[in-house]
Amino acid sequence: MILLLIFAFVAGIVTILSPCILPILPIILSSTVDTTGKKRPLGVVTGFILSFTFFTLFLSTIVKLSGIPAESLRYLSIIILIFFGLSLFVPKIQLLIEQLFSKLSKFVPQGQKHHGFLGGLIIGLSLGLLWTPCVGPILASVISLALSGTVTTDAALITFAYSLGTAIPMFAIMQVGSTALRKVPWLLKNSAKIQKTFGILMVLTAVGIYFNVDRQFQSYILNIFPQYGVGLTKIEDNAAVRNQLKNVNSKPIDETNIGKPMPTTSFALGPIAPGIIAGGEWFNSKPLSLSELRGKVVLIDFWTYSCINCIRTLPYLRRWWETYEDKGLVIIGVHSPEFEFEKDEKNVAEAIEDFRLTYPVVQDNDFATWRAYENMYWPAKYLIDKDGNIRYTHFGEGAYDETEKVIQKLLKETEASDVAIEINNPEYDVYSQTPELYLGYWRINALESPETIVKDALSDYTSPAELSNNAFSYEGKWFVMEKYANPKKGSQLELNFDSKEVFLVMRPKGKDARVEVLLDGKVQHFGEDVNEGIVTVDKARLYKIIMLPNPGRHILQLKFLDDNVEVYAFTFG
Repeated sequence: MILLLIFAFVAGIVTILSPCILPILPIILSSTVDTTGKKRPLGVVTGFILSFTFFTLFLSTIVKLSGIPAESLRYLSIIILIFFGLSLFVPKIQLLIEQLFSKLSKFVPQGQKHHGFLGGLIIGLSLGLLWTPCVGPILASVISLALSGTVTTDAALITFAYSLGTAIPMFAIMQVGSTALRKVPWLLKNSAKIQKTFGILMVLTAVGIYFNVDRQFQSYILNIFPQYGVGLTKIEDNAAVRNQLKNVNSKPIDETNIGKPMPTTSFALGPIAPGIIAGGEWFNSKPLSLSELRGKVVLIDFWTYSCINCIRTLPYLRRWWETYEDKGLVIIGVHSPEFEFEKDEKNVAEAIEDFRLTYPVVQDNDFATWRAYENMYWPAKYLIDKDGNIRYTHFGEGAYDETEKVIQKLLKETEASDVAIEINNPEYDVYSQTPELYLGYWRINALESPETIVKDALSDYTSPAELSNNAFSYEGKWFVMEKYANPKKGSQLELNFDSKEVFLVMRPKGKDARVEVLLDGKVQHFGEDVNEGIVTVDKARLYKIIMLPNPGRHILQLKFLDDNVEVYAFTFG
């Protein structure tokens, strides 16, 4: 544990050199203009440490319990920063703040009765909520625990150590600036003008954060200086730290097995089904609980909308819902997202509409229900009887007739009538010799570009003279991120595959993107989402880019005609 605290502290210190600190530097510098005394920098770092530690650990829980969106808290912080910025060049607002702090100072311990400290404290509290750090493996592990509602003493100490390390260089910057403003004659002479300039800078920065200009600026800097900040998070990425992290998160999700189906399992009488963990957004229904559904048969379906294996099961689920809803069957789709964009409520709602799903669906963004069921697969189906027992499970595609037979059997146990309907689910063949391929370094496999992957930064890659079977390569300039890769205009991707169908999960960045598709060196027109050889990426989803009349081995080439597309994973059929 001591090792993790040391590395978390060091990681926090070096954060001052990373690109993610750039958006809040103007606010830190603005805090050097000390109009009320010498303690504002101390107030800023104190507020930052308290706020960042608290909200990292408990923001997800607060949102679940209160129903207040995280964005609302973020907007409140932005308003506070704008107010403090205005006070630096609007005398009436400055006077109002001083009067307010005069009243509040009686609640502050005698040694800290100072307007500068209080003002800095509030600024720091706001910064701690707004700032998104460049997360390394230590803090990422803590955040994953917090998202699942699990906060341990170790997690709290690690977060505190990280925020303390980050605060030290912040404090040093503010102290140097504050001292210079008091002792350098030219700065002292022009202190009023400098104060107004910093006030305007603070307001502009806060407004920019509201419109996400800070993130765009960070991306712009990384485009110009692609090596900026590379390697800073690697300080904590070593075997000793990884071993210690296993003790912090005692029940991690085994990402090496996620998405890989296993054979059907059925029980004569299974265990009591875990509940649906509250907190996620519901679609097509009010929030449901399994306790209120006793007496009915419940089918829990774990899915995610960009998964082709899940998509192929949806017509069967729709049919079962239409056939058996009035006989006592309840289907609940638990949407547990594989990729970050699948957490967006609007994207999920759009997917539900596109797939014509009318049964209840609940978002499981923090995998709380997934963990409760100890699930590991997309798709996964759990059939629960009238007494709340799990009686049947199936992972992956297929076995549709068998599943429907169990549905009928469990409905008969509820004494439902007219459930002996002829079972005749259409079958389909899935032919693929190529496994799922991920394009971000999170689970990247089968990349044959000879260059070493440069994580989270722009780098040049090349294709080998010949690709191995079921392998791919980057060519040109690529940002390789954790869950996706972002090619620059003119870059290419080559893939050696053996299947009948090829699917690719893609997401546009801001505006629509275009991707040219070639098969064995020729423009191809078979894919459902390909129009005259071009895929237009207009939303975050799975795109059907190859649909051949017969399976076989081919070379797929993608040419990226814009800078603004993210590519996540290939799947095959």
